[in-house]
Amino acid sequence: MLPKKKQLAVLVTLALSGAHIHAQEATDEQASETEAQNMEVIEVSGFRGSLNKSLMEKRTSVNSKESIVAQDIGKFPDLNIAESIQRVPGVAISREGGEGRQITLRGLSPSFTRTTLNGMEVPASTDGTDSGGGVNGGRGFDFNIFASELFNRVDIQKSPTASMEEGGIAGTVDLYSAKPFDYDGFKFVSSLQGGYNSITEETDPRAAFMISNRFADDKVGVLFSAAFSERTVRQEGFGTVRWTTPVRDGGGIFGDTSNTVVNGTPDVDDCQYEGESVDPINCLWTPRLPRPDYFGNDQERVGFTGSIQWAATDNFTLTLDGLVSKLDNTRTMYNFFHMFRSTFEEITPTSITVHPNGQQVLAGTYDGIKSRIESRLQESTTDFSQFVISGEWFIGENLKLDMMAGTAESDARSEQYRYNMTLLEETSYGFDFSNNSNAPEVTYGYDVNDASNYNLSDGRLRATDVLRENDTVKFDATYLGDEVTIKAGFAYNDRVVTYSEEQINGFPDQDSAVGFAEIMPVDDFGSGFDGPLDPFLVADFDAINSQLLDVVWTPRSAQSWQVGEETSAMYLELDTSYEIADMLLRANYGVRYVKTTTTSEGFIQGETVQIENEYNNFLPAVNLALEATDDVVVRLGLTQSMTRPSLNSLNPGNPSFDYINGSVSVGNPFLDPFTSNNVDFGVEWYFDDEALLAATVFYKDIDNWIVRASEERLVDSAYYDFIDNDAQFDPVIALDPRTIPYEHSSPINAEDRSVSGYELIYQQPLSFLPGLFENMGIVSNYTHVNADDIEGMSETSYNFTVYYETDQYGARVSVNKRDDYLTDFTGSNGNVAHGTTGPTQVDFSSFYNVNDELTLTFEVINLTDEYERLFTTGDGSLNLVREYNHTGRQFFLGARYTM
Repeated sequence: MLPKKKQLAVLVTLALSGAHIHAQEATDEQASETEAQNMEVIEVSGFRGSLNKSLMEKRTSVNSKESIVAQDIGKFPDLNIAESIQRVPGVAISREGGEGRQITLRGLSPSFTRTTLNGMEVPASTDGTDSGGGVNGGRGFDFNIFASELFNRVDIQKSPTASMEEGGIAGTVDLYSAKPFDYDGFKFVSSLQGGYNSITEETDPRAAFMISNRFADDKVGVLFSAAFSERTVRQEGFGTVRWTTPVRDGGGIFGDTSNTVVNGTPDVDDCQYEGESVDPINCLWTPRLPRPDYFGNDQERVGFTGSIQWAATDNFTLTLDGLVSKLDNTRTMYNFFHMFRSTFEEITPTSITVHPNGQQVLAGTYDGIKSRIESRLQESTTDFSQFVISGEWFIGENLKLDMMAGTAESDARSEQYRYNMTLLEETSYGFDFSNNSNAPEVTYGYDVNDASNYNLSDGRLRATDVLRENDTVKFDATYLGDEVTIKAGFAYNDRVVTYSEEQINGFPDQDSAVGFAEIMPVDDFGSGFDGPLDPFLVADFDAINSQLLDVVWTPRSAQSWQVGEETSAMYLELDTSYEIADMLLRANYGVRYVKTTTTSEGFIQGETVQIENEYNNFLPAVNLALEATDDVVVRLGLTQSMTRPSLNSLNPGNPSFDYINGSVSVGNPFLDPFTSNNVDFGVEWYFDDEALLAATVFYKDIDNWIVRASEERLVDSAYYDFIDNDAQFDPVIALDPRTIPYEHSSPINAEDRSVSGYELIYQQPLSFLPGLFENMGIVSNYTHVNADDIEGMSETSYNFTVYYETDQYGARVSVNKRDDYLTDFTGSNGNVAHGTTGPTQVDFSSFYNVNDELTLTFEVINLTDEYERLFTTGDGSLNLVREYNHTGRQFFLGARYTM
């Protein structure tokens, strides 16, 4: 066998080249002469080749890391980057319109994961529905802005090293686009797919190509790639916009329940309102805004990458990378709801059926109900660009310098045209969840599709823009010694996020919707839905916009803000190895120091208020990888990491003062970052070629957890001039904010949290099976997370893929499952919390190689047409449907040509 240090050197070399190794046995007499030949290089392509390269990246890394490598040039394992990442242990994703948008890593929300592109932290924001968070103004990265064809590798760093930039307590996702020096000579690849959705029944194109070549005796390389796709998808379903009870909603109780027919028995103890006992019906949970839902998406995405590399000398290489992407999305949203909110005293329940749990209304009919049809047209665009220049310079045999400078910008704008058609008179309405707990049968007391029954009012015409700008400069020096590698470096980042809102003023309300309404322009609405759904009357956007609308956008300065963030970091890192009882211990030690300066700006009375803050962090890291045997690697990571506060929580603008009682509601630009002490311990057994059995235990002790709470302190001096000019401030009766502490309702660093869990991996080609079965393989993992009050955390999740692959054809089925998770612990309308039912996503992919150049592909996304289901918890013990909809199956048939 090779000595361990020589084995490691070969492993690293082969990992960098993307090859797979297979160690053959040799007799003791031959070992001294043939040890180099004992490392056989086997080229494996396709999905199995991608797995092998990823496994090699993991095995040779000193820290805890997962990798996803392209199956071939410009061919990522999945059509969406987030959906590929979700197959990594510890990762779960959220979707927007059926497509992966953001990731949750080890139970922590997207804002705790940092994302880089070609070595530089990058911003990316897209928009979404209200329940999906709208336009992303936080730190989370939206992966759906990019086509997967633009990338050739993704690394998920779970345990940090000192040389990695700070910011991700959960981890860091590193994206890499292709470079010409990755390939030998000329390469060209193109692909074309047609995508068909089972609900829209429309076919959308998806195309990509890449061309790369080297010139001037291989000293210059040029690469260009492009990807284009259209996507037409509909979400159809039923929603309640939460459940509520009259006594909790704050709008009074039912006007008259003396003649209500009640089937079943309420189990609500003593139902009280304002200190007096009332009819138990007033304590039963009722759908707040029961409604059929329609969300239509017409999406167009285009992206380009370019890379130029110049090997100026044998020791110096210069690289220029660029990536430009644009995502356009037109959303059409229709909701037809009946209102159980605020005005309960005007509602009379005529008959109700109590759910067997005694807590909620299973079915009911009511008089005095108000009805409304809401129609929204949301036109959104995200423009992204990044340009990075980097250099690698070997100065002599032992010293290397790396330099990088880059700039990136993401501009996400969403314009929303929202109209309400309100029923002119109160009506009767009934719902019945008896046959379907997610989508009831409904009854109406009027002709719902007669436009003369409605007015047209309350036009809400808003625009939101999130502009993110990042500039980065890095310098790294590496000493390459025989026994030790020493790295030191400096990094500077200048980040600015600007959030702004605009509106169109003066929409002319209409007494009648006649002439401005139409039957929903989707003739097969609800045809494939698991429950009753019927088309309904909606606003005619073209008629309204042409006849009533004057498009002049006016800034909403009070709702706008900007946060600037400058960071300067230095680090020192050492890599070495030790021989311990015939075992090789690879070690990485380091410390990182970072200084952060924030400048937060908001608006008060139309004027700018600006507040600065500064904090410093020392972040030590120790990562150890012990080659315990030829097949077993034991890892230990002891690290500290940080995540900076969410951006909107730093907004000092738009405060709400109560001068008489001495209180204020406002953001907090003085927040400290989350900091975490981390332990990662793992054992990996590479028990066969291309096979792995692994277990990792992790623990994170997080300090400075940010919550919104009340805190008594003096008002910041930045507000004094504004207070003096405020007409509401009367110094005769007001509490003096200069000398008397005010009760601040704002985000504060108030708590400590801990996250712990474990990850299991089993991966193996089943080549030991007989006959045709020898071409099968399994990739699987399981994650369990323990944490208290962490939004977006699923306690368990798992991935399972079974594949069958030969040189000519192959197929695989992948299953991804996560548990239910809570998205909001503050709740609303009396609910303790909001949550999402954990989905089970099943995908299929296959290929057939016609020859060495041409490959045919067939893929199915969401093979089982999994439904998205949101819920509320009522008093904390219930699971009440909030939204229930589906986006259908997506079929992709395509061809791929390579030369």
